[in-house]
Amino acid sequence: MKADESILGLVTIRRNRGISLEQIAESTKISVRSLEAIEHGDFRKLPGGIYNTSYIRQYARAIDYDEGVLLAFYRRQMAPDAGAASPGGKATIGGLRALPVNSPQ
Repeated sequence: MKADESILGLVTIRRNRGISLEQIAESTKISVRSLEAIEHGDFRKLPGGIYNTSYIRQYARAIDYDEGVLLAFYRRQMAPDAGAASPGGKATIGGLRALPVNSPQ
């Protein structure tokens, strides 16, 4: 049997539950290509924006997987420098200075 090269063992989990990518695609209207991208952590192949988190949530629900775990993995992969300190000591997100949540601007 071929080794599972997916992230978090998603392919094995899906297969063990007897669910095909085609079944998920049919029920969610997400392309098989995008579903494969999720399984392999190739998130840059997804359409972007809120579609990514929506696709990830729907995929996780379709295979009865904890969507919080999968979304946390996605966020770590997509924003490895989020919250890193800039030279001025301020937190940055994508190179922009992050403001505290309740701070007046």
